Amino acid sequence: MNSLNGSTSDNNPSLLLGNPRLMSLLRCPVCGGPLARQGEVLTCDADAERRTEAHRFPVAFGCPVLIDESRSVYAIEDFTGRRDTFFALDLPWWRRLGRALIPKIGVNIHAARNIRGFARRLNREGGTPLVLVIGGSVLGEGMHILAADATVQLIESDVSFGPRTQLIADSHVLPFADDSLDGIVVQAVLEHVLDPLQCVREIRRVLRPGGLVYAEIPFMQPVHGGRYDFTRYTDLGLRRLFRHFNHIDSGATCGTGMALAWSAQYFLASFARGTAARRVLSAIAAYLTFYLKYFDRWLIDRAGTLDGASGLFFLGAKSGSEIPLDDRILLASYRGAL
Repeated sequence: MNSLNGSTSDNNPSLLLGNPRLMSLLRCPVCGGPLARQGEVLTCDADAERRTEAHRFPVAFGCPVLIDESRSVYAIEDFTGRRDTFFALDLPWWRRLGRALIPKIGVNIHAARNIRGFARRLNREGGTPLVLVIGGSVLGEGMHILAADATVQLIESDVSFGPRTQLIADSHVLPFADDSLDGIVVQAVLEHVLDPLQCVREIRRVLRPGGLVYAEIPFMQPVHGGRYDFTRYTDLGLRRLFRHFNHIDSGATCGTGMALAWSAQYFLASFARGTAARRVLSAIAAYLTFYLKYFDRWLIDRAGTLDGASGLFFLGAKSGSEIPLDDRILLASYRGAL
């Protein structure tokens, strides 16, 4: 599991709370009604008779907390109390130092290229496209490109505080109006949600017709989110998950070398019985296998990699049809080597 260090004061919540355009798109996650700000609280404005506590949402550490507790594993108090949720907000210095000294065993080959393509398509129609980043408490791979693009307005949401968090929201119920966003980026998130299909339904609901989604998800990876890690997808499985979207591009982002190194690390660590010994063995494995990731730059686009990749991506556009991709066509689109 990754960790965050530093204060949430590094974020810029005024980009959301102080922007009338963005505020007009926010919706109550309980009933879908528009929200009005009253000091440090956002209140559902759909029906005065329904303004119960369930329809009042605090602003915690500069971030609106738009969580429907009846449909989330998170509670609003998790955020008003600044508790650890998915991320550990603070790590001791010696843990941070240890992580800095251990070589990384993986590399995302295509994220920057894919994000550039995403940005080019967004900017074809001009204006200032709105892009929701789900899991945006920190910059994902390649996301520095969008963050530096003055023509794009990012809305960075997460279920954890971080240096870039502007909005606390559970992706099972996105607190935005229908057809309101131009693009959504969801990197390394869908494996950590209880119901990926519901999250994709929400992504489709809030995207405008033709709006873009860029998703990354692991395939051949061990558990890395502890209790918050649930799902893996093959290339065809990921395509079927986004079956209400028109395909633009898809493939591997992290290759078989990374998958092999990660498996070797967990194999060696499985001999340990305690946490300290597991960390030591994991570090040893990283030093023994980190070089495998360099093979991925050579192998990443081969058919065999698609069948054993560590991570996959999908880039698509919201379809105007309610008819999903036919499963026979899905099967015929298999591109692996088997």
